[in-house]
Amino acid sequence: MIKLVSVIRRRAALDVAAFQDYWRNTHGPLVARLPGLRRYVQCHTLLAGYRKGRPAADGIAELWFDDTAALRALQGTAQLAAVAQDEDAFIDPTTHLRLFIEEHVIKDGAVPAGGVKNIELVRRKAGMPVADFQRYWREVHGPLGAAIPTVRRYVQNHARATSYRDGREPALDGLALTWFEDTAAMRASAGSPEYAATRADEDNFLAVPLDFIITREHVVVG
Repeated sequence: MIKLVSVIRRRAALDVAAFQDYWRNTHGPLVARLPGLRRYVQCHTLLAGYRKGRPAADGIAELWFDDTAALRALQGTAQLAAVAQDEDAFIDPTTHLRLFIEEHVIKDGAVPAGGVKNIELVRRKAGMPVADFQRYWREVHGPLGAAIPTVRRYVQNHARATSYRDGREPALDGLALTWFEDTAAMRASAGSPEYAATRADEDNFLAVPLDFIITREHVVVG
């Protein structure tokens, strides 16, 4: 399985409500018609995230396909052309980031119904080799985050090796996804010693502080 993640900012002319409505009810059905699409989830930034200014993103889209062959088969299709054309109606193209992802499930809990999903935009520490960063994140830092009592599910999204081919550097090295019952549970996590240990470890391998958004997910396909 291969995963494509898009980090999205809305066009300046759209307010948040109009953006979220268009993304979910107009754009979402277009994406759902892509041949070979196995799962499609939209994660919308909570309205509370706008109270103190502009959040790091207005949301992320997650799309799953069987393999790279399924992605190649999309090229030149009418369905993909329709999706690309429609993106201009609501997405700011100058800040639109796409990543091909390898998922690593660190805590395999159920997604809580009506819960919230915290998404951290991850960049590795300057000078750290990619392989060392990914191993540390998965094997050392991952168990620390999974130990936070109120975390219901935790999935690391690592940029695929092809993202670094020929000396390239992706805009992000990955995303950390954690699910909570609600925002109160998320706030409560910050008072735990497990949370403190997790945050203290970040400087060992990450460029800090991390940008993040708190979202609610909408499963469109799958």
